[in-house]
Amino acid sequence: MPEQNFFLPQLTDDGSFTFFSDEFGETFHSQSGAIQEAEAKFVQPLQLTQQAEKPKLQLLDICYGLGYNTAAALKAIWQINPYCQVEIFALELDATVPAAAFAYELMNNWPEPIPQILSQLVSQRQIQTENLKATLLIGDARSTIQQLPPRWQADAIFLDPFSPPNCPQLWTVEFLGKVAKHLKPEGKLATYSCSAAVRSALNAAGLKIGATTPVGRRSPGTLASESAKDLPPLSQQEQEHLQTRAAVPYRDPNLCDRADIILHRRHLEQQTSSLEPTSHWKKRWLLT
Repeated sequence: MPEQNFFLPQLTDDGSFTFFSDEFGETFHSQSGAIQEAEAKFVQPLQLTQQAEKPKLQLLDICYGLGYNTAAALKAIWQINPYCQVEIFALELDATVPAAAFAYELMNNWPEPIPQILSQLVSQRQIQTENLKATLLIGDARSTIQQLPPRWQADAIFLDPFSPPNCPQLWTVEFLGKVAKHLKPEGKLATYSCSAAVRSALNAAGLKIGATTPVGRRSPGTLASESAKDLPPLSQQEQEHLQTRAAVPYRDPNLCDRADIILHRRHLEQQTSSLEPTSHWKKRWLLT
């Protein structure tokens, strides 16, 4: 085992493993199941098995982590259409995370040739085969998102940072605005978060939003697209949540502020907001 690898595998309920991040104070996946999460929160809402019927698909994986979301996507697509040509851009802050996944042989749960392909992607940062062209960009996603080809757009985007209170940098109006520019008009973005602040930021980026089925917790995720067509509607409770101070979004005007600055900026904006106090909404929906 490499000495620089400080991640320890943690078993989740579906038998797959995840890591705990000391930096962000969270595990990379929910306890209900790391692989289940990749499939149920990203692959299924983005309808990748249906999309696989196309001859070519372009994917953007934001916060690549252990690599499960990309692996689950490739498995789903190639099971339906082994000849589908997939192009992926993956953004990851810490190169030691996907390296540790291979060091602990956590990628062995995926069918060949996925482990072999992603091993090369992690070690060489890019790979090109007959049916895959993939690039792994290491660094702050606020910078690496700007390294994508300007006109390149994805059929599906996985938005999978740590939670907004712990990683507000990747949930801001400005960052999600950059992300939205890389989504095809008919494409969809999926994230596990149902935060009102995140949803309002997606709206500010020009995207319509819908809810996805809860996985491993009571709250749903979010699906976003330029068009509301085929988006599962928000409940009345969710719609009202977007009219409260919880919906004041995170802002990072120059895409370079520390987390504490972004959090403080939002706190000040919430204090002066004319929106309904979130506590009133919670009381109305018996959530207190």
